[in-house]
Amino acid sequence: MEKKKFLFVTIDALITDIAWQCIKEGHEVKFYTEEEEEKEVGDGFIPKVDDWEKEVEWADVIIFDDVLGQGEKAQKLREKGKKVIGGSPYTDRLEDDRAFGQEELKKAGITIAPYRDFTNFEDAIEFVKQNPGKYVIKPSGQAANIKGLLFIGEEDDGRDVIQVLSDYSKAWSEKILQFQLQKRLSGVEVAVGAFFNGKEFIYPINVNFEHKKLFPGNLGPSTGEMGTAMFWSGPNRLFNATLKKFETKLAEEGYVGYIDLNCIVNSHGIYPLEWTTRFGYPTISIQQEGMLEPISDFFYNLANGVADKIKVKSGFQIGVRIVVPPFPYTDDETFEVKSKDSVIYFKKSNNGHTEGVHIEDVKLVNDEWLVTGTSGVVLIVCGTGSTMKQAQNQAYTRIKNINIPHMYYRTDIGDRWYEDSDKLHSWGYLREV
Repeated sequence: MEKKKFLFVTIDALITDIAWQCIKEGHEVKFYTEEEEEKEVGDGFIPKVDDWEKEVEWADVIIFDDVLGQGEKAQKLREKGKKVIGGSPYTDRLEDDRAFGQEELKKAGITIAPYRDFTNFEDAIEFVKQNPGKYVIKPSGQAANIKGLLFIGEEDDGRDVIQVLSDYSKAWSEKILQFQLQKRLSGVEVAVGAFFNGKEFIYPINVNFEHKKLFPGNLGPSTGEMGTAMFWSGPNRLFNATLKKFETKLAEEGYVGYIDLNCIVNSHGIYPLEWTTRFGYPTISIQQEGMLEPISDFFYNLANGVADKIKVKSGFQIGVRIVVPPFPYTDDETFEVKSKDSVIYFKKSNNGHTEGVHIEDVKLVNDEWLVTGTSGVVLIVCGTGSTMKQAQNQAYTRIKNINIPHMYYRTDIGDRWYEDSDKLHSWGYLREV
């Protein structure tokens, strides 16, 4: 494809890696970050602008990276005839307002896990006391971005949930203005996602398995994500019973981009837990590893409504996040002392030493990769293969070539597949139809 102009409009610079990929594929890129503390992310890798609206006429394609109001901006530009990848106020609300997202699923005839919305902690504590059980605490709106606040209850009587609600009441009541208690269901956690071209879903779809806990063995606090395993598939029962039912509504909205539903499935049925009405992170970088066409070409065709399929690798892809202190917590002093401006060192600097390595909160200074931003999320290291084991081996071999002071990562990304796949196949959810 001849050289095109891509404008990325971001809140937290989450899509830096894909913008850099578009540059490597021979295109022009301009990049805007809203959050002041994240503006260094991507320095040296991608050209930055201070006012994205002044660049709208310059761009062939405009890409929004998130929800939280990005959908409204995307919709307005789309109405003016611009080629945009992004959502709408409706699709933003599916993710930002958990209760709304669940009710829309219910309206579409999809079974959902029992839940209740709250605006104060005292009412929630009383509810658990009156209705003992295992619950998941899920903040809504802006607080949903603080992934460490999501809590999954383990106790049958709900006493651990009550304790956490009491703690949040003291420490987080000014930031968590609305939250949801969702009944915890047992089964396999699996997400199904697909790209949408403004009119219909594009095949193949993506089936992925997030690893949200900090430590191997699914231990420790919840994080935004420590790694993901995935594969591409034709439409299957999981997709047809969930996302496919929203095809008409998404077409009405003119939605363009990626959309995903994280679900719990068991022998009784499929229960969607939450929407992602945007690119997933690190999902999109792992998906790019699994594509057989330049992602810039795909994005251009997607924004222009002419993408009708994706050329992808068979087999599996995994991505492992490498993080540094204080992740998954926010502590400016710890970040400054332990992590800020740390050098990312490649033990063997051969021509292919960055293959499969994707940047997150990184900047380039004097040809050195340095840790920046505030989150402590540094790299996504990917592997692909015809089997999950091959994909794992490639990713973890690449990680052995990387050294960052105080770095840590999970050593079991993809291990879930060996047990989960047996259940999913026996229940028939992965069968292509």
